[in-house]
Amino acid sequence: MILKTSWFWKCQHWTTGIIINHLYDDVVMVRVVHDLLFRTAETYADKKAVFFKEDSMTYSEIASESEKLAAALVDLGVAKGDRVAFYLEKRFEKVSSIFGISLAGGNMVPVRRLLHARQVSHILANSGSRILITTYSRISGLAEYMEEMPELQVIIGIGEKGDADNLNLGDVQILDWQELLKSMAGVRRSFGRVVESDLAAILYTSGSTGKPKGVVLSHLNIVTGARSVSEYLKITERDRLLSIITFSFDVGLNQLTGAFLHGAQLVMLDVLFPKQIVDTVQRYEITGLASIAAVWLQLLQIPWNGERMPTLRYITNTGGAIPENYVRELRKRLPKVDIYLMYGLTEAFRSTFLDPALVDERPTSIGKAIPGEEIMVLDEYDRPVNPGEIGELVHRGPLVAQGYWGEPELTAHRYRRNPLQPKEVPIPEMVVYSGDYMRIDEEGFLYFIGRKDEMIKCAGNRVSPTEVEEMIYSTDKIQDAVVMGIPHEMYGQAIMAVLAARPGQEITNDEIITHCKRLLPPYMIPHEIEFRDELPRNSNGKLDRALVKKQVYERLKINK
Repeated sequence: MILKTSWFWKCQHWTTGIIINHLYDDVVMVRVVHDLLFRTAETYADKKAVFFKEDSMTYSEIASESEKLAAALVDLGVAKGDRVAFYLEKRFEKVSSIFGISLAGGNMVPVRRLLHARQVSHILANSGSRILITTYSRISGLAEYMEEMPELQVIIGIGEKGDADNLNLGDVQILDWQELLKSMAGVRRSFGRVVESDLAAILYTSGSTGKPKGVVLSHLNIVTGARSVSEYLKITERDRLLSIITFSFDVGLNQLTGAFLHGAQLVMLDVLFPKQIVDTVQRYEITGLASIAAVWLQLLQIPWNGERMPTLRYITNTGGAIPENYVRELRKRLPKVDIYLMYGLTEAFRSTFLDPALVDERPTSIGKAIPGEEIMVLDEYDRPVNPGEIGELVHRGPLVAQGYWGEPELTAHRYRRNPLQPKEVPIPEMVVYSGDYMRIDEEGFLYFIGRKDEMIKCAGNRVSPTEVEEMIYSTDKIQDAVVMGIPHEMYGQAIMAVLAARPGQEITNDEIITHCKRLLPPYMIPHEIEFRDELPRNSNGKLDRALVKKQVYERLKINK
């Protein structure tokens, strides 16, 4: 089965110093990342674009700061395609860095602020970043890893200097952000031409195993993502979005680019306490909120309802599915708010969404292909599966990324020629194989089954961990659940569940087993249950399933 939709988009194009009139119906096309800022700054110069804590910046102020940064980067020798990293918490400089690096022709490398210095050094070394933008307070943690980042030449420091001048950084030079931008005041620089197919970013995935891997995105990937997602979310200049997801995560970056595409506003929040999120939505009259599934589950642990957030127009999820009972609770608390259930992977930005009008009818579905993309569900022989069957989700379209930075073997495994492309076409179209199993119904709606490498084979039956977890969540007493297969002499694999109860709730193994027996066939009933106070999460806030499995295997002395 293959699913697709199409769209046509018209917007403006800006390149610094010259407005290029690719006119069509008096509208100019946005083509590259920095167009998103400078085009909008022409129309909404004095409009507040970004809020953070008690401050804000207008579109023109961000454009001015971004242009100064771009000029400084060019003076520092940044050429087209050079990697420039930033390792920052949410702050205005982070926004300016995104557009300044793009304008200079560089390739941005966002680094998650929660990563350990060793992980950061791996990303900087792997990407070959020549310049790092970070706060002075973070530089000391990186000092001991300088030898592992041989291509790093310059660190641009932000904030209070502290003892940064006394650190031994070898040949790496430290420059001050404020002083650097001040020196660019009034300076005009010509910037090289940037086109849609040029590289724009390397987003490092947390990965289920091993070190983070860099997904390479072009300007076309990022701009198309902004158009497609904002189209079905119906974002306009009247929207004000709450940004709680890091810009180093594709959804967080897309929130920013989608807002800037339309002249909307973005409120950055760097603290994720549930009450603070609710208060911020109310205070800033937020209309759109995207969050990982874990945060939605945490929000539902405190009392609030739609009356606390009267301006909220839509919410959406990422980083895993929201269990059905929580989806229904969200619908109950937010009856007038559109809920977009989505699925995506960094390797292709976003893939599917469910029309909010169908959430009550299909609360476990991830919907159909987003505008402009095509989703194929293929069997092991690359043939489209029939309705009711399970296959691997394969994504085709302009959102398909450019592979993994410096990882040709992994790229060849995940990014392959479209098996349905006519063989007579000499240049292959590349598609991305997600590694996720999906079931498709008679009407073309998709349902996530599980990762190919996480499927459990119990007594000859293929069991989806996701389906078992869904049933466990429906007790309404479980906060987090990770289901896995463990070796079993008779069945091949037995099912094990590692659980954390919701705060204030008590539940026993017997209760879980009894509940599952009412809802599942015998081969899907957990054989073993382990309760913990909490389950580990990775830097994206997702459940760290690989770590949980590793811990269980080590405890049971199981060889992988």
